Amino acid sequence: MQAKYHRVLLKLSGEALSGGADGILDFGKIEAVAEVLKKCVADGVEVAIIVGAGNIWRGARGTAMNRNRADAMGMLATTVNALALQDTFERCGLDAVVLTAVEMRAFAEPYTARDAVRYLKEGKIVILGCGLGSPYFSTDTAAVLRAAEIEADAVLMAKNIDGVYNADPKKDPTARRFDEITYAEVLAKELKALDLTATTFCMENDIRAYAFELKDPMNIYRVVMGERIGTELHR
Repeated sequence: MQAKYHRVLLKLSGEALSGGADGILDFGKIEAVAEVLKKCVADGVEVAIIVGAGNIWRGARGTAMNRNRADAMGMLATTVNALALQDTFERCGLDAVVLTAVEMRAFAEPYTARDAVRYLKEGKIVILGCGLGSPYFSTDTAAVLRAAEIEADAVLMAKNIDGVYNADPKKDPTARRFDEITYAEVLAKELKALDLTATTFCMENDIRAYAFELKDPMNIYRVVMGERIGTELHR
């Protein structure tokens, strides 16, 4: 079967990779993601990953802290997750490399778009840590900016909710999921699909994105192959 997208940027929510009360990371879930990515690579799909760190730390938690320092902790936490992904992927037979926006050569290579694209063309999974390397910017914004830099065909937002809703489905049982929605509608309705900066960037740069649930990792493959999963976001 022919993949719909040749190069994708996958945004993995840290919370979606969480082991819940049993631990910070669910390595069984990461292994399941690795097996799906093996299918993607076998079908010629190039995959870059931005990983969040909500399972470890969110800068917003540090309300009494200096914001720069709180966000720095979040960047470091994304690197912890990135290294865990790399190790698990390699054990599952994937070739993976970690590139970080903040230089930490003892653990990973510094990010450049040129190196990321080169590794993608070599068939490696490229895992991007530290977000954008700057405070005040979320990993949502990092995902869409990196997608533009590496010329990805789509951004895949794998989270712990199965799409974009008109209300919080955990609080409102009548909440309705959108099959597709424009970024202008997201902004007008003040929906929590992506943060404001990421949404505006996608709209201005015509970036296509999909929001879906990671509970079934095969959803990644289904989206890459063109199935309608979750919510499609577009200009």
